[in-house]
Amino acid sequence: MKTLQTRRQFLRTIGSVAATVALSQTVTVSADAAQQEKSSQPNVVIFFTDDQGTLDVNCYGSKDLYTPTMDALAKNGVRFTQAYAHQVCCPARAMLMTGRYPQRANVNSWTQGNAKDEKGRNMFREEVTIAEVLRGAGYKTALFGKWHLGAHPDHGPTEQGFDEYFGLRGGFIDNYNHHFLHGNGFHDLYEGKREVFAKGQYFPDLITERALQYIDKNKDDPFFMYVAFNIPHYPEQADEEFDERYQDMKMPRRSYAKMISTTDARMGRIMDRLDHHGLTANTIVVFMSDNGHSAENYRIRGKNHTSGLAEGVNYGANGGGGNTGKWRGQKGTFLEGGIRVPAIISHPAGFPKGLVRGQAVTAMDWMPTILDLCRIAPPTVGLDGRSLLPVIKSGSAESPHRVLHWQWGNKWAVREGDWKLIGTGHKGSFLGNLADPEPEKQNYINERPTMVKRLRALHEEWLEDVQARK
Repeated sequence: MKTLQTRRQFLRTIGSVAATVALSQTVTVSADAAQQEKSSQPNVVIFFTDDQGTLDVNCYGSKDLYTPTMDALAKNGVRFTQAYAHQVCCPARAMLMTGRYPQRANVNSWTQGNAKDEKGRNMFREEVTIAEVLRGAGYKTALFGKWHLGAHPDHGPTEQGFDEYFGLRGGFIDNYNHHFLHGNGFHDLYEGKREVFAKGQYFPDLITERALQYIDKNKDDPFFMYVAFNIPHYPEQADEEFDERYQDMKMPRRSYAKMISTTDARMGRIMDRLDHHGLTANTIVVFMSDNGHSAENYRIRGKNHTSGLAEGVNYGANGGGGNTGKWRGQKGTFLEGGIRVPAIISHPAGFPKGLVRGQAVTAMDWMPTILDLCRIAPPTVGLDGRSLLPVIKSGSAESPHRVLHWQWGNKWAVREGDWKLIGTGHKGSFLGNLADPEPEKQNYINERPTMVKRLRALHEEWLEDVQARK
């Protein structure tokens, strides 16, 4: 396992490499030219939505949804039709932040949600995040929204490369009272490590306003801003602006659709601010969801909930309003509807617009892709993700992943080609084929024993590797 000393050495090295290159130049660079070179570095904005399902964007085929911002990103960039995150929040966020399988980072089960609890499971601090690499290369860094990789004060965004952080450290909150609602609940709103209170203020607007201020403040310097929306995740507390648009839609699609458009509208405000400052062309924008749509149902338990909400209040996803098309499954499953998500990258100054790519890609690929586009060396620790520039350049390029793996607790899945084996412990229980007219409907577990054996062996080999935490 990589030591903390090695990690710090790497972060120091980023700056020294740049200095060495500069010293090797025989040309004297003026202060103005140096500033121009600095400002020419692309900005980076990542929109990571929460529980937005496989096809739940208008441009992905959900024509009943109003998503002009997401559609514009696709029109101005590259849309991926076979993009994978994970089945739930935590591991997807570890993939995004580290470019590695989450099991290497201690994220194979729910991470600590309440910062006030005794220390529980948190992502290893020795993991190198994309924020740390970009900050080491001179970028300003900020996270507004959801962390969910461990809430303990010794961990968290400001310990992992972010200069600024405002949001929730755990899994989800009521958008107005900012309490986690499962069990007896707890308050979860923080500025860095400091708990703050803003009761009655709509959380998606709070983080959007912070994002706008951040762009204004850092418009003249390269910045990395991670906007981790807590929506469309339940509780489905949508902007009233969309009530009329969806008034004739049936439940639960109506409630969910309003949340999708609420998310899109906040993304739109941020994109407009980039455009206002003339930053759009030279800003890399990534949009992705962390997992499929939720079909969960929850109500407040007990009469003295810390949020103040009454016993029995509904705060779930109303049984699920997501659209997966032909794909089966939803959040919490390893079926395609649980792990296949919308994903788009836009960089108008860097590559053509309006491209669609069907190769299999993952949330781990954004870190090496962004570093490639920014011409910044990746960390010395091995990345499981791969740069997507070859795929972006050519629709006929091979997928960077011959085999794909997922695991959560003792449940796992492995995919090779069109075959996917889903299992628990050391046993596979479902073998599906993605090329079937109705993918993953038929279980081939007894009909294809050779394929089961092969995929199980691939999983065991992968498990041994990630448990070594290389």
